[in-house]
Amino acid sequence: MTIKLDTARSMIDSILSDARAKDMPPMTACVVDAAGDIVAMSREDGASPLRPKIAHGKANGAIAMGIGSRALFERAQQQPYFIQAMNALSDGALVPVPGGVLVKQDGRIIGAVGITGASSDDDEALAVAAIEKAGLQADCG
Repeated sequence: MTIKLDTARSMIDSILSDARAKDMPPMTACVVDAAGDIVAMSREDGASPLRPKIAHGKANGAIAMGIGSRALFERAQQQPYFIQAMNALSDGALVPVPGGVLVKQDGRIIGAVGITGASSDDDEALAVAAIEKAGLQADCG
Protein backbone atom coordinates (compact mmCIF):
# COMPACT_ATOMS: atom_id res chain seq x y z
CA MET A 1 0.00 0.00 0.00
CA THR A 2 1.38 3.39 -0.96
CA ILE A 3 0.27 6.83 -2.02
CA LYS A 4 -0.71 7.05 -5.68
CA LEU A 5 0.26 10.01 -7.84
CA ASP A 6 -3.33 11.21 -8.28
CA THR A 7 -3.85 11.19 -4.49
CA ALA A 8 -0.57 13.07 -3.93
CA ARG A 9 -1.51 15.69 -6.52
CA SER A 10 -4.97 16.04 -4.99
CA MET A 11 -3.48 16.64 -1.55
CA ILE A 12 -1.06 19.25 -2.92
CA ASP A 13 -3.89 21.02 -4.77
CA SER A 14 -5.89 21.08 -1.54
CA ILE A 15 -2.93 22.45 0.44
CA LEU A 16 -2.25 25.25 -2.03
CA SER A 17 -5.93 26.12 -2.41
CA ASP A 18 -6.42 26.30 1.37
CA ALA A 19 -3.26 28.40 1.75
CA ARG A 20 -4.45 30.86 -0.92
CA ALA A 21 -7.89 31.10 0.72
CA LYS A 22 -6.15 32.01 4.02
CA ASP A 23 -3.79 34.49 2.30
CA MET A 24 -0.70 32.62 3.51
CA PRO A 25 2.80 33.21 2.12
CA PRO A 26 3.94 31.16 -0.91
CA MET A 27 3.90 27.50 0.06
CA THR A 28 5.83 24.39 -0.86
CA ALA A 29 4.37 20.92 -0.37
CA CYS A 30 5.96 17.50 -0.78
CA VAL A 31 4.32 14.08 -0.66
CA VAL A 32 6.51 11.01 -0.16
CA ASP A 33 5.65 7.32 -0.24
CA ALA A 34 6.31 4.81 2.53
CA ALA A 35 9.94 4.50 1.39
CA GLY A 36 10.47 8.27 1.57
CA ASP A 37 10.60 8.70 -2.21
CA ILE A 38 8.98 11.84 -3.61
CA VAL A 39 5.63 11.16 -5.28
CA ALA A 40 4.77 14.81 -5.95
CA MET A 41 6.04 18.25 -4.99
CA SER A 42 5.00 21.80 -5.73
CA ARG A 43 6.65 25.14 -4.94
CA GLU A 44 4.50 28.22 -5.43
CA ASP A 45 5.82 31.26 -7.24
CA GLY A 46 7.65 33.43 -4.75
CA ALA A 47 8.65 30.59 -2.42
CA SER A 48 12.37 30.63 -1.69
CA PRO A 49 14.63 28.08 -3.41
CA LEU A 50 15.37 26.17 -0.20
CA ARG A 51 11.69 25.42 0.47
CA PRO A 52 11.57 22.13 -1.51
CA LYS A 53 14.37 20.69 0.63
CA ILE A 54 12.61 21.85 3.80
CA ALA A 55 9.27 20.31 2.76
CA HIS A 56 11.00 17.07 1.78
CA GLY A 57 12.97 17.06 5.05
CA LYS A 58 9.78 17.34 7.09
CA ALA A 59 8.07 14.50 5.17
CA ASN A 60 11.19 12.34 4.94
CA GLY A 61 11.96 12.74 8.65
CA ALA A 62 8.44 11.62 9.54
CA ILE A 63 8.72 8.51 7.35
CA ALA A 64 12.29 7.69 8.38
CA MET A 65 11.48 7.85 12.09
CA GLY A 66 7.86 6.65 11.91
CA ILE A 67 6.55 9.70 13.80
CA GLY A 68 5.33 13.12 12.74
CA SER A 69 7.76 16.00 12.68
CA ARG A 70 6.01 17.62 15.67
CA ALA A 71 7.05 14.58 17.72
CA LEU A 72 10.55 14.90 16.25
CA PHE A 73 10.58 18.55 17.36
CA GLU A 74 9.63 17.55 20.90
CA ARG A 75 12.23 14.80 20.91
CA ALA A 76 14.89 17.23 19.63
CA GLN A 77 14.28 19.39 22.69
CA GLN A 78 14.78 16.40 25.00
CA GLN A 79 17.49 14.57 23.05
CA PRO A 80 19.21 17.03 20.71
CA TYR A 81 22.23 14.81 20.10
CA PHE A 82 20.01 11.92 19.03
CA ILE A 83 18.12 14.06 16.49
CA GLN A 84 21.45 15.52 15.26
CA ALA A 85 22.71 11.99 14.72
CA MET A 86 19.54 10.97 12.87
CA ASN A 87 19.86 14.06 10.67
CA ALA A 88 23.46 13.13 9.89
CA LEU A 89 22.46 9.56 9.06
CA SER A 90 19.78 10.87 6.70
CA ASP A 91 22.27 13.20 4.93
CA GLY A 92 20.53 16.26 6.35
CA ALA A 93 17.07 15.25 5.10
CA LEU A 94 15.36 15.36 8.50
CA VAL A 95 13.73 18.64 9.53
CA PRO A 96 12.44 18.29 13.10
CA VAL A 97 9.75 20.98 13.20
CA PRO A 98 5.95 20.64 12.75
CA GLY A 99 4.71 20.37 9.18
CA GLY A 100 5.63 16.76 8.42
CA VAL A 101 2.59 14.53 8.87
CA LEU A 102 2.35 10.77 8.39
CA VAL A 103 -0.34 9.51 6.03
CA LYS A 104 -2.09 6.33 7.11
CA GLN A 105 -4.65 4.05 5.53
CA ASP A 106 -6.31 1.42 7.68
CA GLY A 107 -3.76 2.21 10.40
CA ARG A 108 -0.72 1.55 8.16
CA ILE A 109 1.77 4.23 7.15
CA ILE A 110 1.60 4.76 3.38
CA GLY A 111 3.52 8.02 3.13
CA ALA A 112 3.92 11.51 4.53
CA VAL A 113 3.25 15.13 3.63
CA GLY A 114 5.73 17.90 4.32
CA ILE A 115 4.79 21.57 4.05
CA THR A 116 6.71 24.81 4.50
CA GLY A 117 5.99 28.47 3.96
CA ALA A 118 3.82 29.62 6.85
CA SER A 119 4.29 28.99 10.57
CA SER A 120 5.06 25.38 11.42
CA ASP A 121 1.66 25.05 13.12
CA ASP A 122 -0.11 26.38 10.02
CA ASP A 123 1.96 24.07 7.79
CA GLU A 124 0.89 21.11 9.91
CA ALA A 125 -2.79 22.15 9.89
CA LEU A 126 -2.76 22.39 6.08
CA ALA A 127 -1.25 18.91 5.84
CA VAL A 128 -3.79 17.38 8.22
CA ALA A 129 -6.71 18.96 6.35
CA ALA A 130 -5.45 17.76 2.95
CA ILE A 131 -4.83 14.22 4.19
CA GLU A 132 -8.30 14.00 5.71
CA LYS A 133 -9.92 15.45 2.55
CA ALA A 134 -8.25 12.61 0.66
CA GLY A 135 -10.06 10.13 2.92
CA LEU A 136 -6.88 9.09 4.73
CA GLN A 137 -5.70 9.40 8.32
CA ALA A 138 -3.22 12.05 9.46
CA ASP A 139 -0.75 11.28 12.26
CA CYS A 140 1.23 14.21 13.68
CA GLY A 141 2.70 12.30 16.59
